[in-house]
Amino acid sequence: MTGPTERLTPLDHSAQNRCFGCGVANPVGLHLDFFLAEDGSVVGFPAVSDLYEGPKGYVHGGIIATLLDEAMSKAVRAHGYIAMTRQMEVDYLRPVPSGTAHRMESRITRSKGRKHWTAAKILNHAGTAIAEAKGLFIEVRPRLTGQHAKQSPISGSPATE
Repeated sequence: MTGPTERLTPLDHSAQNRCFGCGVANPVGLHLDFFLAEDGSVVGFPAVSDLYEGPKGYVHGGIIATLLDEAMSKAVRAHGYIAMTRQMEVDYLRPVPSGTAHRMESRITRSKGRKHWTAAKILNHAGTAIAEAKGLFIEVRPRLTGQHAKQSPISGSPATE
């Protein structure tokens, strides 16, 4: 899955993150880990259990989409942006076996303002793409809570509902 000289740096997750894909605090989540490659791409090695199967022995299509969405999201996050999926297109090339480690790769392909276009793929043990996706992510501002929510982030005046 990784070459003998490939150097990957782990991407950190929030300790209390409840995200279904990568959240360590989600008891039924996928608990995905991601790494930053030297070329700027993001890499992961998911082995999805049979709890998330569609047909016996194969990962459910919605979970495949989740894997690709998570990978693209992390590619955006690796560049320091907080963004959410606006649009996503998945190409299911071959069935994805469950319980088997696969390689995921993702990257930003283009950025303009708050828009970030991404691409991701899942590769089997032979390095063949078995699922691919492209997506558009839009940067979002962190949601203000508590005392900070009383002021508008733009004008400093009280926020309106």
